[in-house]
Amino acid sequence: MSTWKNLLLQDSASPLMEQLMFFHDHTLMILVIITILVSHMLISMFFNKFIHRFLLDGQTIETIWTIIPAIILILIALPSLRLLYILDENFNPMITIKAIGHQWYWSYEYSDYKNLEFDSYMIPVNELNTYNFRLLDVDNRMTVPFNCQVRMIITSIDVIHSWALPSIGVKIDGTPGRLNQTNFNLNRTGLFYGQCSEICGANHSFMPIVIESTSLKMFLSWINKN
Repeated sequence: MSTWKNLLLQDSASPLMEQLMFFHDHTLMILVIITILVSHMLISMFFNKFIHRFLLDGQTIETIWTIIPAIILILIALPSLRLLYILDENFNPMITIKAIGHQWYWSYEYSDYKNLEFDSYMIPVNELNTYNFRLLDVDNRMTVPFNCQVRMIITSIDVIHSWALPSIGVKIDGTPGRLNQTNFNLNRTGLFYGQCSEICGANHSFMPIVIESTSLKMFLSWINKN
């Protein structure tokens, strides 16, 4: 979960988010090197007094500064394409959960085990306990086991919503009349917070998402209780 001292991305809770963070750092390092190099060249051009009256062309340097940017673009594009294919791949999901966006709450359906359905509303400010987070906690959390491949099917009843959890690297639109699919694998237990990330009306800011990651034994116990 994001805090006041966070300057970068949230700590990852899934292998997909780890890969996204590696790609972010890889690209940022390339951008820092380019920025320093171009800044140095600009500053040196402003302050040096050297001139060359007869310099008409420099084919060697022009060849170099055409080839090097092309190589840099390839170094960015190849990891990016690899990551796009990894994010789109479904690896034999153990659980399928359907999330349905409403104005302004989420519904979840666990259809693999039995007909388990529930709504997830934000807890109002006047009903919060001391351990709850304002505008982020819900009355019914979506519970999943960790180290299990989970397939999410996202749709909407009314307008376009977006089911987004930064710490697991998932952000997918819920569109009326359409099923969108994504997958994730949580690698630790805990509570993970997200929010609707598509402007969907007056109370868009008040439809949070909370995932509770538990052990498989506790998850099966939770399924049986419900």
